[in-house]
Amino acid sequence: MKQKIPARFMAAAAGLALVLSACSAAPPALLKADGVERVAADRSAYPAELAQLRASARKLGAALLADGGAAGNGNVVSSPGSLLIALAMLRTGATGATAAEMDKVLGLPTQHRDEALNALLASLEAFDGDPGTVDEKNPPRRPVLHSANGLFVDKGVPTGERYLDSLARYYGTGVYPVDFQDEDTTGPAIDAWVNKNTGGRIKKAPAKYNRKNTFSVLNAVYFASAWKVPFDPADTSDRPFTTADGGQVSVPTMSGVQELASARGKGWEAVDLPYADGFVMRLVLPDPGASRLDAQKLADVERALETAPPAPTQLFLPRWDLKSTFELRQVFAELGLQEMLRTESDFDSIQRGLKITEAGQSATITAAEKGTIAAAATQINARAVSGTAADKVIRFDRPFQYEIVHVETGLPLFMGKVSDPSAS
Repeated sequence: MKQKIPARFMAAAAGLALVLSACSAAPPALLKADGVERVAADRSAYPAELAQLRASARKLGAALLADGGAAGNGNVVSSPGSLLIALAMLRTGATGATAAEMDKVLGLPTQHRDEALNALLASLEAFDGDPGTVDEKNPPRRPVLHSANGLFVDKGVPTGERYLDSLARYYGTGVYPVDFQDEDTTGPAIDAWVNKNTGGRIKKAPAKYNRKNTFSVLNAVYFASAWKVPFDPADTSDRPFTTADGGQVSVPTMSGVQELASARGKGWEAVDLPYADGFVMRLVLPDPGASRLDAQKLADVERALETAPPAPTQLFLPRWDLKSTFELRQVFAELGLQEMLRTESDFDSIQRGLKITEAGQSATITAAEKGTIAAAATQINARAVSGTAADKVIRFDRPFQYEIVHVETGLPLFMGKVSDPSAS
């Protein structure tokens, strides 16, 4: 009973010794499934499922914005894309009432869920790169979108072979066997994984460490890109911004005229600001006095912008540099995932008696004249118990929402709200 990882999982490099050190916080050896290859992904085969995944991500994003995070100042940056991937990896091992609840509450596909996620991830991987090579003062013209999945399991607790096979087959994920009791070694190793896969923007794992845990699933997302048309710093000047409480602050505000797709609907105005390739920042300005936009309204925005013709538009947009942290168990409870939080049996295919103990997300974003840098890490822990004249002007001079959207799949990777750009 000493070797609890299935024998079909082999070391990625020779030897199974864990290369862990408290001083270097090196990651443990990654084990991969012997003979299990990641399946080919054809995005065109799953249009309905991908539409459901987009809707699920928007629902998660709306829940994160409603929660507001720990800052309490009205500014929010979150990654519904990262949270969706982490929850989908957890759902792969769920059964019974918990599986049914997750599908219903999150709106996940009941068929071909993992296949569709695999296709979505494959589309994102077209922009994969090493966050450590990015000069964040000069965001790259070729966008970098790095998404990584990490699974840490206690090496003394049996983990379901079918579950590990599914993660390898559809998510390209191996497993890091660790000793959770050895906090001085395992804690820094998980932090190092987060730090590496977010380009150093997030240095600590977002969920609180617990020595009693036997399972931790993580997703990290890093994004860096220049705008298609950069803002001229000479055109940036201090302009008034009306905050959520009705006060007014003076903030550095970028401006410029670009050919942009924009649309107006009941209670909102929106515009897609393109990056150099493959992504847009979707900026949504609620009407004065209007409430926060929910997932359905954001879907309306998406549909309106899909058919909106580009037109010369003068944009006034404040710079912002924000970070948020979320206690996700609270978000899950608000969504209605009660069974998922309390079950001690429906994750038995992962580990017998597995119960969720902690969950968190940390996210950061910097938006300035040259482009955008953003990163997020999501973690779910558990333990086994048993020059052109403008046709229009859009001024983002009051609280607004934003998304960073992967154009090919429509997935909102990041979502946030700017209530006071002068607050960090």
